[in-house]
Amino acid sequence: MHPELISLCLFMFVTSCSPGPNNIVASYSGFNFGILKTIPHMLGVIFGFTSLVVIMNFGLVNVFQKYPIIQEVLKYAGSLFLFYLAYKISFSKSSSENSKKNPVKFIETFFFQFINPKSVIVAVIMISTYVEKGQNFLFYSFWVIGVAFLFAIISINFWTLVGKFLRRFATNEKFIKRFNYVMSFLLLACIATFYL
Repeated sequence: MHPELISLCLFMFVTSCSPGPNNIVASYSGFNFGILKTIPHMLGVIFGFTSLVVIMNFGLVNVFQKYPIIQEVLKYAGSLFLFYLAYKISFSKSSSENSKKNPVKFIETFFFQFINPKSVIVAVIMISTYVEKGQNFLFYSFWVIGVAFLFAIISINFWTLVGKFLRRFATNEKFIKRFNYVMSFLLLACIATFYL
C-alpha cells in the first residue's frame, strides 16, 4: 500500500470533486441530455485524465519542470476552448428538438484533459508529491494512477447525477435557459481562477 494513501485520496477527492470545467460540463450535459447521452463525456474525462496522469508520470512532468512555458501555452489553449464551450452552452437551444444532440463528444473531452489547466496542474502536483523516484517508482506509480482513475469515475458520475437531479425542477424553457447561463458563467469563472 502507498504510505500516503489517505493524503493522496483526500487530495484527489478535493481536486476532482470540486467544481471545474469537466464537472460543470457534466452537470450541464446531465441536465440537458440525460445520463446516457452524457456517457461519452464521462468516459472522455475518466480515460483522458487517467492517460494524462500516466503520461505525466512516465516523463512529461520532467518536461514541464524543465520548460514551464509549455504549461503556460496549455493554460491559454485550455482557456480558449473553455470560452468556446461557454459560448456553446450559453446559446444552446433548450427546445426538445435539440435534446437529441450532445455538444460534447468523447474524443473532444479526452484530448481536452491535456489542455485543461485544472487537470494538468492536478496531475503535476500528484506526480511530484506522491511518486517517489527510485526503487518504489513503479509501485507508487500504480497506486497514484489507480487512485486518479477511481476519483475520476466518482467525481464525473456525481456531477452528472447533480445535473440530472436538477432537471426535475426544470418546469419551463426559462428555467432551462437560466440553468445553461449559470453553467456558462461557472465555466468562465473557472478560467478566471487559472489566472489568479
